[in-house]
Amino acid sequence: MRCQGVYRDSMKDNIGIDVPKPKKKCNDINCAWHGRLPIRGRIFKGIVRSTKAKKTVVVEWEYNRYVHKYERYERCKSRVSAHNPDCMHAREGDRVIIGECRPLSKTKHFVVIAVERNEGNVVKHE
Repeated sequence: MRCQGVYRDSMKDNIGIDVPKPKKKCNDINCAWHGRLPIRGRIFKGIVRSTKAKKTVVVEWEYNRYVHKYERYERCKSRVSAHNPDCMHAREGDRVIIGECRPLSKTKHFVVIAVERNEGNVVKHE
């Protein structure tokens, strides 16, 4: 039987991805650094667009897609929901790195693993 509610006090030294360790500690079991959540699959860099839901951020990134018919590229956007652990505390406008993990809810399959703070003006989309 597993012991529930008691987590390790130490942080992992390496999660398999070359990103800086967070400075804060948290007791979130769904944290890649302090909990038991393994990162596997795809890694994305994007900008946080929404932080309205509890412990959840919406991350958006742009990419170019080639359209064969017109022999041109179109600009596309992808938006995904990601888990935001207490030690990361990503805010709107921050650049983040997210990693794929097991499904945490109906729409969350990613977790924030690194945050680059945006010290400039935050662009709010409504």
